[in-house]
Amino acid sequence: MAVFVVFLVLVLLVCSCNSLPETQSCTARQTEKIKVVIVTGGHDFDREPFFELFDSFENIEYVEAVQSDESELFEDISGWNYDLIVLYNMTQEISPRRQENFIKLLEDGVGVLAVHHSIGAFQGWPEYKRIIGTKFYLQETEEDGVVYKVGSYEHDADFKLYVKDSQHPVTRGLRDFLIHDETYKGCVFEPDNQVLLTTNHPTSDEPVCLVRNYKGGRVCYVQVGHGPGVFFDENYRQLICQAIGWCAGRLN
Repeated sequence: MAVFVVFLVLVLLVCSCNSLPETQSCTARQTEKIKVVIVTGGHDFDREPFFELFDSFENIEYVEAVQSDESELFEDISGWNYDLIVLYNMTQEISPRRQENFIKLLEDGVGVLAVHHSIGAFQGWPEYKRIIGTKFYLQETEEDGVVYKVGSYEHDADFKLYVKDSQHPVTRGLRDFLIHDETYKGCVFEPDNQVLLTTNHPTSDEPVCLVRNYKGGRVCYVQVGHGPGVFFDENYRQLICQAIGWCAGRLN
């Protein structure tokens, strides 16, 4: 009887360990704190659930940089002290000096995680599309002789995300999952993106998560992220946690 009790306790311990939220296993693999700056401005969002998402990650230290002058974070990078830039802004103006500084950070190995509506930021800077790998056009625009149409979106869509690459550190351990969020369609994508997640929802483009390298910096774009409910989804939390680790060079 005593042996059976000991065996039962061990089984329960193993089961409880296996049932830990994926975000905990993600942060456990990243022991050194990642210094993150979260860029906001130019678009409303549900602040409390959004920042609760980042509060749940024990492996990061973050600050919010609200851009009142569209892109002032990149005006002077001489004292830069962040491993990762999380873009959750849709601000537009960025001077040539700030553009150069942004690119310099990537050249120095700073990572970029662009989320949801940041796909519509810096419309007048064509290089931004090449940095994050995609663009949602807010108005009909001609670039390099090509005319791009305005994208479309749908709120409160229920759609399934399919894991296209289960071996990449950003999506490792994830399986196909359902999500409730906003979709984008009509975006333009760079041909050298590595697509990790897709969907077949009619109001969305097929790629919903992609990664790329730009001048030494690791970049990930995640379309999902309008919120607020998605910020509490365990699959989404694991995705963002692992994207943070990979972009910052902590997951290989």
